Amino acid sequence: MNSSPELIDAFLDRRLLVDGLSRNTLDAYRRDLAKLAQRLAVEGYVLPDADTTVLSRVLLPQNGESTATRARLISVARRFYRHLLETGLRADDPLKNLKGPQPVRSLPHPLSEADVDALLAAPDDTSALGLRDRAMFELMYATGLRVSELVSLQLGELDLVSAVVSTIGKGDKQRLVPMGEVAQAWLLRYLAESRPLLLGGVPCHDVFVTVRRSGMTRQMAWFLIKGYANQLGFSHVSPHTLRHAFATHLVNHGADLRVVQLLLGHADISTTQIYTHVARERLRQLHQAHHPRG
Repeated sequence: MNSSPELIDAFLDRRLLVDGLSRNTLDAYRRDLAKLAQRLAVEGYVLPDADTTVLSRVLLPQNGESTATRARLISVARRFYRHLLETGLRADDPLKNLKGPQPVRSLPHPLSEADVDALLAAPDDTSALGLRDRAMFELMYATGLRVSELVSLQLGELDLVSAVVSTIGKGDKQRLVPMGEVAQAWLLRYLAESRPLLLGGVPCHDVFVTVRRSGMTRQMAWFLIKGYANQLGFSHVSPHTLRHAFATHLVNHGADLRVVQLLLGHADISTTQIYTHVARERLRQLHQAHHPRG
């Protein structure tokens, strides 16, 4: 049988072609499989030949490994050995009957609608940088874009007549997301007043730019939101917080879960269903706060 690295490469190539997984996801798969191969080597096994007994042993929690980390490792290992079975490189699936840990899904803690309003209003829109930040925050909250999608947004992906954004999400999948009239207005003002000043005539196709006359980075977007949140006394706020707020507030106002799934770009509805739990928890809190027998 081929060596472990060659088999891992073939497995990842297959996942790229069949599933359209992102480069970050494939890199994470590679790290997990390398970790598993290293554990098996200590036991005297190579990755493609390991049996159920040794795999059950090396997949036990090690060195304070979290439940989520172990669950991910088992999931990747399952897919790898299923791939070997499907391609005829193994006659059995050694992990077919192995039960993984029950994943613990942490509920996101989005900002309230009032808190979002405060965060969006925090930048000084009379300055070029403040206007850029206001337009950026408004677009994030209006569309639920991932920060990576936001900073990679190009001018040609904005339809400011129809108020729609075209973005390429995970797995290189394109989706169209409406931005609404408010975000549309702030973007129009930013593009007309602020962006030309920041670029100083330097050609650039990125929507959001910096004083260095180039596109915004993920790190810069994170730093900006964190800075404004700290000014307001908000803790645990990141660009993803606005994405959580976008989804939660939609669900709270009665949006269909399938629509939210499409807007967020989730491949699996189970990923979106976490927001139903958030909405139920919000209803429970409102009941306790306002019902005479709450």
